Amino acid sequence: MIAPIVIVGSGLAGVTLARELRKLDTAVPVVLIAADTADFYSKPMLSNGLASGKTPAQLVSAPREALAAQLGIEIRAGVTVDAIVPTARRIETSAGPVSYAQLVLALGAQPIRLPIDGDGAGEVLSVNTLADYARWRDRLLGARHVALLGAGLIGCEFANDLSAAGIGVDVYDIAPQPLGRLLPPGAAAAFRTALEGAGIAFHFGVGIARVERMGQGYRITDSSGSVRKADLVLSAVGLRPKTALAQGAGLRVGRGIGVDRLLATSAADIYALGDCAEVEGHLLPFVMPIMQQARALAKTLAGTPTAVHYPAMPVVVKTPACPTVVCPPPPGSVGEWREEACIDGVRAIFADRTGKTLGFALVGAIAAKERQTWARQVPPLLAA
Repeated sequence: MIAPIVIVGSGLAGVTLARELRKLDTAVPVVLIAADTADFYSKPMLSNGLASGKTPAQLVSAPREALAAQLGIEIRAGVTVDAIVPTARRIETSAGPVSYAQLVLALGAQPIRLPIDGDGAGEVLSVNTLADYARWRDRLLGARHVALLGAGLIGCEFANDLSAAGIGVDVYDIAPQPLGRLLPPGAAAAFRTALEGAGIAFHFGVGIARVERMGQGYRITDSSGSVRKADLVLSAVGLRPKTALAQGAGLRVGRGIGVDRLLATSAADIYALGDCAEVEGHLLPFVMPIMQQARALAKTLAGTPTAVHYPAMPVVVKTPACPTVVCPPPPGSVGEWREEACIDGVRAIFADRTGKTLGFALVGAIAAKERQTWARQVPPLLAA
């Protein structure tokens, strides 16, 4: 029997890889292993499905059985991987050992949990999976006000979604502005004003220190000592790549699972992609990098080694109250932001000393109008 290509993870990275591989090779055996139900859904919709009325079932675009039949692959759902044995080309799972010809880790990332005191701290929610979303929707029934920890991309998307659904939101963040890792100050100020106009209350420079049960809701104490009430508390402070499995197998691990441009780990015939993968120092938990990785790795697994390349990849922030597109400059870039307010919003361009555009941020109606124009001026992050 020919050992299969084994993909661990049924999220966007794992499923897109299987789809791309099937375009190139219809015969190679593929086994996809998932700890969850392996029903495929749009993870980006988790942060804006409420206002659009999407139930958990409606977010599923391909049930497990249909996906397996469509791609001609075997899907083993509800199976956890306990260990990788690289020397034997085998993984140990809750359903027994599985041999592989090539192993692909598409493990994703897990929510960061900050230390919070109080008897309600254990009831702080996070939404990172379809099961989380189902729990979140159930708990939201009858809720009128939510305390949200984190004013980054996901936190702001959840805040906008809640507000659009008629639910009050208090957002807490130790940073001085929203989208602190993405926007320069002027663009962030315009973004904040627009979301505040939609009814969202921001509290910057503070975090949630205590969450205490109070009747059917919670008493929230922030790090400055201010006290507010909420029906639910949601944490959206970020994600951490799942690296424990790789680390236990002796693979090179940094912020994520370390891979080269071929997405190969430090062990032979083991690859990684998606939110868990750190590609030559780049950790990019966004849709477009995942698609680029999947296409390149599919070619490599089909017999044509192909290095992943990253063109300019603008990030669309799903906040209808303030359309926003950001293409961050590469880490360590030397230059400065030049911001300009205009009738359609704020245009912010990051340029080096020679005036070369390395990144941009567009806030307001200008985001849709100028996104492609500026994206064409930004050099690729990883050239082909």
